[in-house]
Amino acid sequence: MSGKDLRAFLQKLEALGELSRIKAPVSPILEITEIADRVSKTHGRALLFENVEGSRYPVFINAVGSDRRMALSLGAESLDEIADGLSAYLDFSHYTSIGGVLSFLPKLLRLTCCFPLRVPLGNAACQQVVERSPDLSALPVLQCWPLDGGRFLTLPLVFTKYPDAKVQNIGMYRMQVLSKNTTAIHWQKHKDGSAIYEAWRAHGGRMPVSVALGCGPAVSYAATAPLPPKLDELMLAGFLQKRPVTLTRCVTNGLWVPCDAQFVLEGYVDTEEAPVREGPFGDHTGYYSLADWYPRFHVTCITRQRNPIYPATVVGRPPMEDCYLAKATERIFLPILRISIPQLADLSLPFPGVFHNCAVVSVKNDFPGAARTVMNAIWGMGQMRCTKLIVAVDAGVDPSSYDAVVSAILQNTDFEKDLVISMGPLDALDHSSDQALYGARLGVDAARKPGARIRTGKLHFLPVQKSAAGDGKRAAEAFLRSSPDVKLAVAVDDTVNLCNRQEVLWRVFNNIDAARDLTVENGRAALDATTKLPSEGLTRPWPQDIMMSPDIREQVDRRWEEYGL
Repeated sequence: MSGKDLRAFLQKLEALGELSRIKAPVSPILEITEIADRVSKTHGRALLFENVEGSRYPVFINAVGSDRRMALSLGAESLDEIADGLSAYLDFSHYTSIGGVLSFLPKLLRLTCCFPLRVPLGNAACQQVVERSPDLSALPVLQCWPLDGGRFLTLPLVFTKYPDAKVQNIGMYRMQVLSKNTTAIHWQKHKDGSAIYEAWRAHGGRMPVSVALGCGPAVSYAATAPLPPKLDELMLAGFLQKRPVTLTRCVTNGLWVPCDAQFVLEGYVDTEEAPVREGPFGDHTGYYSLADWYPRFHVTCITRQRNPIYPATVVGRPPMEDCYLAKATERIFLPILRISIPQLADLSLPFPGVFHNCAVVSVKNDFPGAARTVMNAIWGMGQMRCTKLIVAVDAGVDPSSYDAVVSAILQNTDFEKDLVISMGPLDALDHSSDQALYGARLGVDAARKPGARIRTGKLHFLPVQKSAAGDGKRAAEAFLRSSPDVKLAVAVDDTVNLCNRQEVLWRVFNNIDAARDLTVENGRAALDATTKLPSEGLTRPWPQDIMMSPDIREQVDRRWEEYGL
């Protein structure tokens, strides 16, 4: 079973040798980020910073930054263990006879854990201290990257509900601190929080909002899970942690929050108030997301435990801690996807694809067009509708193996016949399309086609020093025509390290728009994955790469032994 709360999980990690304590004084402005980034990219331990400048509260970061810690946070030894357990509940053969139901009854009793329990006001750990004159500056809120618009809460669980609704919604939306008692809330247009906000705007009045920081790991994960609208995330959390989530009523706004939260920020959003400028922010894509306008959250009260721990994460160029949250979703929700898509055998969301830029699926290739059936089904499902690239391979191919997937593409794909370009919704953070939220999604059918005669060849990445519009595309096309042994030529910027596969794939997945960047000739293809210029049809600024400032890197180099890492 996972730890009862965040502190219990921290203690469990320490007992297993999965936690490092940093006692040296550190700054929440950039320094913690640089340390955590280095540890994350080397698959290191969770970190507890015990001496954070400007705050009396410790910072817990990189808590689930490995496959093992992610599984441990959900009470399992592996993520597949969770998926297998869920598959058992979805096996309807258990329910076709009285004997089957009776034999499965002990497991069915676990479902009683799904329903949250409520405790009286004031009896919860998260309300041991009540601060009615809230001051966010007391919290060790991080500025993660040099060009960030300010300091951001990066692991907030935002509790809201529709007007007159009983079921609450939980989402994880970054929050930029604006003053001692206000923040911006990054409710993107295609997220549940934005839909609830719009419903409150139509209803009128103040929208109650509560933000829990440092809940138990299962609750924090459930807030990120791609559940259908109006399905309570706390039910998933209870199932995962094998016990009900206990809730208490907020002191000032009537919402209910987990009793074990380290901090709770209570307040409201005035739906008649003009939005505020939020950002830029160094995002999980590895680029800065641009500044935009979002609702202002007013904090009216802070409740907390007596000695709370402040949770944080840093996102940026993968791999980072958030990649393991995505991996958990990939494995846990696969059994559910298989029910809706019977031809789906397995799924992989590669880290360089930053969740929404690439999915590789293995399919039961039982009939012509099975791969396309799976692609179209995925593009019609919830948050997966924004997947920019889907590669389909046969069920016998490991979708998480780069070599196996590339081999399938080169052997089984006729680029004139086996590509699908589907115009549709894209993630708000996709920067490669000509317009926001909409563009070309590419499907690659790399499953075998019995009897088909397909030209094979090599994959080649071509560095291009780009100075004018179209340089990348022309270079890829010219190389393809001059290299008959090459089946797929991909142009990338000459600054890309071709020896670093993860970096190459990250650039390709981020930078392509299939409708603009793909050329197909005689079953072969050229792809332009270079940085695009305004003269190439862009209507939006191309975002800047996330990079730490040299002075912070030098400071961390100098102090590394002092950190004890």
